[in-house]
Amino acid sequence: MTRSIATALALLALAATPAVADTLRDALVSTYNANPTLTGQRAGLRATDATVAIARAAGRPSVVGTTALGRDLTQVGTLQRVSKGPFLSSQLNLSVPLYSGGSVRNGVKAAKTRVDAGRATLRAVEGDVFVDAVTAYMDVIRDRAIVDLNQNNVTVLSTNLRATSDRFKIGDLTRTDVAQSEARLSLGRSTLATAQGRLTASEESYRRVIGTTPGALQPPPPLPPLPVGADQAVQVALVGNPDLVSVLRQAQAAGFDIRTARAGRLPTLSGVAGANYTRDFSGVAGFNPNTGQSSALFGSSTSIGVQARVPFYQGGLPAARIRQAQAIEGQLLEQAIGTERAVIATTRSNFATYQSAQRAIAANQTAVSANTLALEGARAERTVGTRTVLDVLNAEQELLNSQVQLVTARHDTYVAGFQLLNAMGQAQADTLGLDGGPLYDPLGNYRHVAGNWNDWANDPNPVAVATRTVRAEELPVAYGPPAR
Repeated sequence: MTRSIATALALLALAATPAVADTLRDALVSTYNANPTLTGQRAGLRATDATVAIARAAGRPSVVGTTALGRDLTQVGTLQRVSKGPFLSSQLNLSVPLYSGGSVRNGVKAAKTRVDAGRATLRAVEGDVFVDAVTAYMDVIRDRAIVDLNQNNVTVLSTNLRATSDRFKIGDLTRTDVAQSEARLSLGRSTLATAQGRLTASEESYRRVIGTTPGALQPPPPLPPLPVGADQAVQVALVGNPDLVSVLRQAQAAGFDIRTARAGRLPTLSGVAGANYTRDFSGVAGFNPNTGQSSALFGSSTSIGVQARVPFYQGGLPAARIRQAQAIEGQLLEQAIGTERAVIATTRSNFATYQSAQRAIAANQTAVSANTLALEGARAERTVGTRTVLDVLNAEQELLNSQVQLVTARHDTYVAGFQLLNAMGQAQADTLGLDGGPLYDPLGNYRHVAGNWNDWANDPNPVAVATRTVRAEELPVAYGPPAR
């Protein structure tokens, strides 16, 4: 199925012949590169990648240095030091985690699993955005065709009204015939205005999703072969739907969170080493009565050992955290079943819509042919007096209605077919075979950040990747540069 999809939708690349008109491939490439919903989701995945490094850091050595400068204000009792300072003290401590009850190991597993869930979510968002792009593309094609049909209808009705008025003047028709023609023309103009408004809305939706103003749009390429039955479509969707994959990975990560919380009740063991240095800047040395020795102006010491932490009672905190993690896992398991239900329902709904729209295309093609013949016959019969002006007007309206329904059915078929691909997890850039440049590689950033040891590593400050769509003439005063 995947291979056939890649082969069939590779026609998108072939459609990008001379820059005479925009193609669906052009629209999808533009969407993939610059849609803010998609680019924002990629940034969110990069943030999730960093959680792996955060989890790993808890199991790595840490080195902390402290320095203090001060002096004694009072000395009461047996004197430990002869002078009141000032004193400089410095410490350098090394701690190496040896045993953490499994919290680090399970924390890393949970973070990695959430990265997998984030990648699945990115694929889900990518498919949803592509569905929006295909819908916007097809909406513009449909609404432009409907506007053209209604403009042609207004032209025909205007010609009919002139002819009816001329025949009324010579007494061949009545005032009723003229009124019927006038009413039908007014209705046609009203329908045209509504269609033009809908086209404007579709073009703005295209600009919002795809990031450019639609030019002349070429017809879309054929859809790839789809499953022959709803059961087969559901089977594919239950394996490949990224929303379902994401929630299952999140539930798996919550299971690791439970183990991490349970580790809070276990002892921890660390290897420690330290170095201390103290200096007295007063320049006064004297006798220390505690040791019977002269006090020094500076001193240093080093130490090494093992430190154990054994929690005996923490006020119920570990149990609360365990219950919280268990409840979250339970919630995600329920969400997984809900998502599975939604995937099944969406897949079957899209499959049914696709099939019914295909049948509607065949029926409307027959209707257009029949209504075309009926209109020709009504006009011919009107010339010999066996049909009225209203009969001709009705025949023209019937033809227009069937033409609009045919255009709509073609639109609905393509959109439903693409939505079915998305439900099955086969509406992403790699599956569609887009060749508008290198695809975004989520593994690249993961390799860059997940194993980082350097505290001072940094990336450049982020800048927006998505393109703005505001035009220069739309900018208010002192707002900013137009879309790039």
